[in-house]
Amino acid sequence: MVHGTHNAVADDRNKNIKIYINGEFFNREDAKISVFDSGYLVGDGIWEALRLHQGVLVFLDDHLERLWMSAATVGMQLPFTKDELIHTIWSVLKKNDMTDDVHVRIMITRGIKKTPSQDPRLTISGPNIVIIPEYKKASEDSKNKGITLFTSTIRRGSPDYLDPRLNCHSKLHEVQALIQAIEAGADEALMLDVNGFVSTCNATNFFIVKNGEVWTSTGQYCMNGITRAKVIEACLRNGIVCHQKNFSLFDVYGADEAFVTGTFGGLTPVTKIDGRRIGEQTYGDITRALSGFYKDLIKEAVSNEK
Repeated sequence: MVHGTHNAVADDRNKNIKIYINGEFFNREDAKISVFDSGYLVGDGIWEALRLHQGVLVFLDDHLERLWMSAATVGMQLPFTKDELIHTIWSVLKKNDMTDDVHVRIMITRGIKKTPSQDPRLTISGPNIVIIPEYKKASEDSKNKGITLFTSTIRRGSPDYLDPRLNCHSKLHEVQALIQAIEAGADEALMLDVNGFVSTCNATNFFIVKNGEVWTSTGQYCMNGITRAKVIEACLRNGIVCHQKNFSLFDVYGADEAFVTGTFGGLTPVTKIDGRRIGEQTYGDITRALSGFYKDLIKEAVSNEK
């Protein structure tokens, strides 16, 4: 059975969801994109993921800011404003009668190509936009069990060739890292940066706790996750020392606690790394406290929107 930070409680309603493609709605089995799509041909696309919680798209402004930054980075002209995209997202949610425990994935590719090629000048359509809403509630059993990590030999790239902060469709190196971890018997991969310092995981951001302090990477070689930022904010609000710094596996193996963060799963404890047990319990005291503080930030965001 697959175990990891994206484990969700099974929900039969997902069989009948309506998926948005370029202004039209399709049943799950009928939702398709051309084989000449830029994303399919060369991974030329960007994406964002949102959570719908109690009728509110949580941290929406942060997610949209990152999406627009990604578009600017890859030179993609979006044919809509932020307000227009928000309206579209809500139309998708209303079409599916969704109000809570929903994960929304937005994918935008450069468009349809005239012929298979990297060249963006051969694109003959505007951007393709796909929005997939699913009922997805993180499995509490998985969170309580925690996950294990394996340090991959695949490094996080340098910002001068593929900035790790970019949410793009080109994720093959992360898939390779995850495959290494799975073959080593772990749930997910821990990845180092180009200098050998701990960077991030293949799909989540990584934190350790040492002597009551929270450590995470500098952010130079990792995706700057929204949940990562909220955990750092929670530390500052609640008097917990949080360092964004370089550290190595030497520090990781001696950590008191470790956890990962992501939009879908929130905070998930890490129990083993490279076969070494981390801490005395699955949920360390600070990890559990921060998980509660993060939930408080979500409640605050919901309250501010209502």
